[in-house]
Amino acid sequence: MRRLVEGEEDLITLADALRPALLRASRQLRREAQKAGVSALDAQLLGAIFKHPGIGGGTLAEMEQMSPPAMSAHLKRLEEAGWIARLPPSAEDRRRVGLEVTAAGMAAVEAIRRRRNDWLAARLAALSARERRALAAAAEPLRRLAGDR
Repeated sequence: MRRLVEGEEDLITLADALRPALLRASRQLRREAQKAGVSALDAQLLGAIFKHPGIGGGTLAEMEQMSPPAMSAHLKRLEEAGWIARLPPSAEDRRRVGLEVTAAGMAAVEAIRRRRNDWLAARLAALSARERRALAAAAEPLRRLAGDR
């Protein structure tokens, strides 16, 4: 790949180089969640609720770009699995019910994290120290690129 500068053509070249690697890594990380017994969507929702304790279903639906009825169905399933719980209604707005991850949900989140970290660590171990330093330097820009919440 040629040396990249700020030109639009170079940005397209960089995007073309990063896209397949990011997609493959993302697919594999989703598979690791499934091996932990959690669907990719369940893992995503558990992670979002964990990062935003007390979040409401409507806010979560908007954040995850899902329709409120679809989100409601997913939340019902997570609640039935014992992975999330609904908090008592807010004193300010009795209609708003927040969500939190339960101990069982935390165990699922930790199992996912462990499997994903193990998968990544095994691949990182196969890289040279120079390649690992390059990835370490890229971690923050990649997080921003992905729009990490």
